[in-house]
Amino acid sequence: MIFKTEILLEGLAFPESPRWHNNKLWFSDMVSCKVMTVDNSGNVETIIKIPKRPSGLGWLPDGILLIVSMEDRRLLRLDGKNFTEVADLSKLATFHCNDMVVDKLGRAYIGNFGFDYVNQKPFALAKIILVKPDGVVRVIADKMAFPNGTVITPDDSTLIVGETFGNCLTAFTIMKDGSLTERRIWANLKDLYPDGICLDADGAIWVAAPRSGSVVRVLEGGEITHTIKVSSQAYACMLGGHDRRTLFVTTSEENRTNGRIEFIRVDVPGAGLP
Repeated sequence: MIFKTEILLEGLAFPESPRWHNNKLWFSDMVSCKVMTVDNSGNVETIIKIPKRPSGLGWLPDGILLIVSMEDRRLLRLDGKNFTEVADLSKLATFHCNDMVVDKLGRAYIGNFGFDYVNQKPFALAKIILVKPDGVVRVIADKMAFPNGTVITPDDSTLIVGETFGNCLTAFTIMKDGSLTERRIWANLKDLYPDGICLDADGAIWVAAPRSGSVVRVLEGGEITHTIKVSSQAYACMLGGHDRRTLFVTTSEENRTNGRIEFIRVDVPGAGLP
């Protein structure tokens, strides 16, 4: 079935990495270099500006916000109205850092482009980097085709990541020390390019699919159960609201203008992380 969204917020540039937290939708507007929030009534707040462009967001167990700084490849934490560095990833990430999921122990799993996609340089595989709360970093997965949106299942056993240029969702088993093992294809998306993703309580994954003008709901194995059309292109999605049955979608034109937050009510609530 094909559905269509409503508009919650306009006037953005390129919103990405939406997260539902403390009754608000948090997101990064990458082009305007802002971390922002919006509530269900459309009230907007700028939380902080990140000069080198913010991307993935997540929270430590004590509620402190973590922010991926893309262009200088750092993980930051929000301390009051300022940010401090948790870890410098520039020696491990081969190009801009990207999306992130933070687990219940405060461990951050961060992807990166792998190559200079912005200037259309030759494609190269990328890594997933684990950052522990104490700032210790290590590579835990490699040979990834632009690792992007990432989720962790409610039982903390499985991490699933969208490989944008692999046209697939890839799953790993999470070990006690945070390592990833048992890599396998969770869903072959064929001609879709997964960007941001979120998980629902039935184990399906909503996938923002740039170039298709839509968000799709995918079952393990690759079956698509729902397609939702958006106003331009969808880059990320998040299940939130008071019952986690509101699907928020960040959208923008392909030239990264006319950014919006769109939404639609769905039947199955969100689950897991982020």
